[in-house]
Amino acid sequence: QVQLVESGGGLVQAGGSLRLSCAASGSTFARYAMGWFRQAAGKEREPVAAISWNGGRIYYADSGKGRFTISRDNAKNTVTLQMNSLKPEDTALYYCAADPTNLIVYGRSAADYWGQGTQVTVSS
Repeated sequence: QVQLVESGGGLVQAGGSLRLSCAASGSTFARYAMGWFRQAAGKEREPVAAISWNGGRIYYADSGKGRFTISRDNAKNTVTLQMNSLKPEDTALYYCAADPTNLIVYGRSAADYWGQGTQVTVSS
């Protein structure tokens, strides 16, 4: 079992930046690939970025390539998503996820454990 708590969401103007953080507890963090997903109103949840257990493999959805950076600190049990050059279409509820199979780093749109989400709103 892994418990995930996201933080760092908020309201930002287009072109601005936000840094999302996810704190994990309850199990060996380094056993899991970690990812960020998002769900906009009226749309399905979609992957944003993912990172393997040791950071050796990183996945970015096309929507965030060149703007978003995912990183993890296994000593602190945290994963972060730095989001720059935000656009109104980035507005969504952002979820942290943990995947023991490592498949989310290949763009798999599923994981075993999920946080409650943090809202990101980008105004135009």
